Amino acid sequence: MKRMLTVAALLVGLLPCGVRLLADEPLRLTLDEAIRRGLDASHRIAEAVARGDAADAAIGGRHAALLPQIAAQAGYTRTNHVDEFGIPVPPTGQLRVIYPDVPDNYRTRLDLQWPIYTGGRLDALERAARIDATASADDIAVARADLTLEITRAYWALVTAIESVAVVQESVTRVDAHLRDVRNQLAAGLVPPNDVLTVEAQESRQRMLAIQARSLRTVAEADLARLIGADPALPLEPVSTLDVAPASGGALDQLIATAREQRPERALLVKRLAAARERGVAASAGSRPTVAVGGGVDYAQPNPRIFPREEAWKSSWDASITVSWPLFDGGRTRSDVAETTATARAVQERIADFDVNIAAEIRQRLSEAESSRAAIEAAADAVRSATEARRVVGERFAAGVATSTDVLDAQVALLQAQLDRTQAFAAIRFADARLARAVGR
Repeated sequence: MKRMLTVAALLVGLLPCGVRLLADEPLRLTLDEAIRRGLDASHRIAEAVARGDAADAAIGGRHAALLPQIAAQAGYTRTNHVDEFGIPVPPTGQLRVIYPDVPDNYRTRLDLQWPIYTGGRLDALERAARIDATASADDIAVARADLTLEITRAYWALVTAIESVAVVQESVTRVDAHLRDVRNQLAAGLVPPNDVLTVEAQESRQRMLAIQARSLRTVAEADLARLIGADPALPLEPVSTLDVAPASGGALDQLIATAREQRPERALLVKRLAAARERGVAASAGSRPTVAVGGGVDYAQPNPRIFPREEAWKSSWDASITVSWPLFDGGRTRSDVAETTATARAVQERIADFDVNIAAEIRQRLSEAESSRAAIEAAADAVRSATEARRVVGERFAAGVATSTDVLDAQVALLQAQLDRTQAFAAIRFADARLARAVGR
């Protein structure tokens, strides 16, 4: 028993360490996994979904206005005392009370109201609500597309930052090795002391670049964690690599036509235009007559419909049909029609502006993708050239026919070429993502 307690105490003591080890395990993510996690955790998309639910609920409210409305009513009224009024009834002369003193008045009613004709106003409002509900799906699609692009940008920014840290760290290692060689040559009396100082200064600069690269990695990691809803303290490890993706372009006219069909922003505007026109129909119906039927059953004490009044519960009923025709409303209907017409015209202009801008946007995205792919070849050539130059200068320095400055220049050129290649790969990935967003894929 004592041994079991000792083991349990040991496990409890090691538990925090185990928790820390688990917490320090990085979260490995592909781009698709990051996008999926981000879409699931997004508050913006949740807000768009909630707005869609509100639009769906509005349909029920608009449709309910077309149906009969039934209400149960009840009330109590206390009045002042009055003198009873009555007449004698022959031949006995007994007094028949016609208006008694009843200060306590109770009333219950089952009421029915049904607008059977509104000039098309309620029907148009219901159609507008249904269009708004379908447009909310496009609103959600827009939010998802924007978030997908933002997550893609943050993901490749983190990959680029990680690659940059590795490149700069490799450069630091090369400078450290060169510094050891220069110090050995100084000890042998082959180089002056200022060469060692120059290399040390370059080493300090390389270490500063490494610190900056790690800082940029931390910032990119925090940005991606924010977008995917991960714990800010949890390290992220993207598993996708910066390689050249296959081209996803096409003919400009075909891409523009595809964008007009698939972009949720345009579909949203088209539906907003249809809803605005339906509201215009509803506004114009304000000048037409409306017909409504009503009715109800009253059960009251006393019942004012029954004469003479009596302090007793009595029932009665009524049915009516009402025709209302606004002959003059001070220009309200005309103003409502003008407002909805102007709103529809504004949405139509936004659609036209979107069609104009989408062509320019796709041309820009295609140009960015093509130039990014072309930059890869130049970056690869620069890395090969800088690597060979660094090798040759290193051999010449070892043979004593090149200076330490030549080696440092070659190393700086190689570092810059490797960083340029990393940026070029990231630019391709992000350019493809922006092109896909512009086309609506």
